[in-house]
Amino acid sequence: MIRFANTIDIAQNVDRVYAYIADLEHTPEWNWAISRGEKITPGPVGIGTQYRQTRSIPRPAVEVIEITGLQQGRRVDVVGTLGPFRARLAYELEVSPTGTRLTNTVELDPPVPLGPFGAVLSSRVRTSVAENLRVLKQLLEAPGSPASGD
Repeated sequence: MIRFANTIDIAQNVDRVYAYIADLEHTPEWNWAISRGEKITPGPVGIGTQYRQTRSIPRPAVEVIEITGLQQGRRVDVVGTLGPFRARLAYELEVSPTGTRLTNTVELDPPVPLGPFGAVLSSRVRTSVAENLRVLKQLLEAPGSPASGD
């Protein structure tokens, strides 16, 4: 299993960051590997809501992910298949002196043992996820952003 966490501070209200993160249709706006995301479960976003996302990197794929946990303003949990991996993702939010501290924990179960290649892959994926979070930060802090309330 590959497991890591990245933390970033976002100068934005925690409730606004939560609302943006909890709607997984926004993922393509900040995750360079995802080109499209759509909610496929009717009704409001909640536990059990599923999304279909189109991955362009590292190779084209269509994936289904599901929200398995929601705590208003505090946490979003997601499971699904990301590329060849069974994945569990958690987005934990807390109020920070500058707005919101977001910690993204990722657990990836590979379909086969990775051996010594696992450490290299884990490092590369963690770096890519950290870059995505930096894009998310820039997006949400920009004037007129979806989370700014402007």
